[in-house]
Amino acid sequence: MATDELQAYGVREMSDDEIEAFLSVQTTGVLGLPDDAAPYLLPISYGYDGDRRLYFTYLEGAGSRKTTLSERADAASFLCYAVDTLYNWESALLSGSLNRVPESSWDEIDDHLADVWRPALLEDATLSGEVSVFEFRVDDWTGLKHQGLPPALEPSSE
Repeated sequence: MATDELQAYGVREMSDDEIEAFLSVQTTGVLGLPDDAAPYLLPISYGYDGDRRLYFTYLEGAGSRKTTLSERADAASFLCYAVDTLYNWESALLSGSLNRVPESSWDEIDDHLADVWRPALLEDATLSGEVSVFEFRVDDWTGLKHQGLPPALEPSSE
């Protein structure tokens, strides 16, 4: 179903400012990396710089698939979404490129990663594992949101 058809159900496209605000308050999403058989999807936390760049912290093990795929990807996708109720949700789909951030530049982006949600497992493993940071530079984005009942379910004012 096309986006314009979804408007009858109360769904509408988000403006650039709404997408920007949405990304600024969320901290998790799904990174899609190209792979031979099918896209490799990875739930991941992120920091957003407010200027169309997201930052991901990777905990790497030997032969890390996400690192290998990230380094060879010409393009990647990222889906961020929040669902509060059946009739109150938002999602933003981003496409762009990934680049490793040199460790010498980590201090410059530290503020963007300071409040990122991370599972306790990642925090514990970070102390003993190799860590890298990747920048996702957004080339294009689109967002949808639904807030409130669909028009057909709204109480009548009669």
